[in-house]
Amino acid sequence: MLSFIITIIITILAFIALIGILVAVHEFGHAWTAHRLGVKVQRFSIGFGQTLWMRHLGPDDTEFVIAAIPLGGYVKMLDEREGEVPVEELHRAFNRQSLKVRTAIVVAGPLFNFLFAILAYMLVSLFGVTGMKALVGEVIPHSLADRAGFQTGYQIMAVNGQTTARWDNVIQITLERLLNEEYELKYSVQTPTGNQYELSLDLQNFTIDDIAEKEFLDKLGMYPFRPAAPAQITEIVPASAAQRANLQAGDKILAVDGETIKNWDEWADYISKRPNTEITASIERNQQTLTVLIKPDNYNGQGRMGVYGPRQFDIPEQYLITERYGLWQALTRGVFTTWEMSVLSLRVMFKMLLLEISPKNISGAISIAEYAGKTVQLGFVAFLNFLGLVSVSLAVINLLPIPLLDGGHLLLYAIEGVKGSPLTEATEYLLQRIGLVLLLSLMGLAIFNDLTRLLNS
Repeated sequence: MLSFIITIIITILAFIALIGILVAVHEFGHAWTAHRLGVKVQRFSIGFGQTLWMRHLGPDDTEFVIAAIPLGGYVKMLDEREGEVPVEELHRAFNRQSLKVRTAIVVAGPLFNFLFAILAYMLVSLFGVTGMKALVGEVIPHSLADRAGFQTGYQIMAVNGQTTARWDNVIQITLERLLNEEYELKYSVQTPTGNQYELSLDLQNFTIDDIAEKEFLDKLGMYPFRPAAPAQITEIVPASAAQRANLQAGDKILAVDGETIKNWDEWADYISKRPNTEITASIERNQQTLTVLIKPDNYNGQGRMGVYGPRQFDIPEQYLITERYGLWQALTRGVFTTWEMSVLSLRVMFKMLLLEISPKNISGAISIAEYAGKTVQLGFVAFLNFLGLVSVSLAVINLLPIPLLDGGHLLLYAIEGVKGSPLTEATEYLLQRIGLVLLLSLMGLAIFNDLTRLLNS
């Protein structure tokens, strides 16, 4: 229970940090550009609703605000449409600026998110990304992967010539190929003995939803290799067989009935097959070896001790790989990855509009918070990588031509440029109402999807 509460707290704090950083970057883009171009910034707010903290700073006495609802932010500029403007400051009003100036200020928000993503991905490449090698674990007999020749222990080195150091590389490249409607993929693999082969997979019956809904590997019939957790108890369930046997958190299982136990899976399997059976267990506790008698409870015909194993543990180095680059390569990769993720996001959105991808894959704040919490627990580099991804998504979404978003303002400016004059206030108001309905509908769908995933997990 305590670990669950800690996880919830970490998730909430990670989400607030993530949104706070990215909103600050986005709004700073608008505010900095406005200031540089001579427009007065009256308020810079991170969050909406009730003000939690406020300071007046700068020559314009700008209000810097942190508000209660951490789901966005805004920059309020001097504007005649929002109140009376002193005559001496009319030249600093946003609505009095040229089309180029207004466009530059609006574009700056998403642009700064792209620049931040480049920086984040560059730092990730500098610090190095450590992950599991793309090693094949279980291969389901008679599956597509089995028929293609995949075997346990094979390492996927490349997909269609693109290097795949880690499993996430394999999934991302496969997703990109499916978006391009390429279904014949070549997987370069290396056997444990060092031999290399090229295996072909026909993904004609696969969809992007298979990857998005994490069913790709199930349909393919193979899974990433995962080293088994050590046979060490981390938690004892009250009134359980383990508590009656005086087992303790921290005990390491060495052997049962004289059989050596190498990992948690072996221990769990041995116990599961022996309900109501007395077992002699050899354990290590405080650097001492002890012998205890245990008797698993019978739970629907299976043995249960009432213990939990390690949820996180150190993975042996031979299963890990680290990608690290020098400064120039890291910068290049930062630019390339940002471009790649931007194009990928647009392709996915376009296919959603064409109903080629299920709207069930739209995620909202709950999913973002969940992933933020997980990446924080994995370490700074993982969180930084996630920051880059969300920053790209924020930039791309804000550039969509939907009224109320930056892209909606740019669309109106484009119309103004062609027409030679702004749209009437009534027309703008109507478009804003349409945009509000669209945004609220998307937010509602995202929340519904998040709650559905939570309830089904």
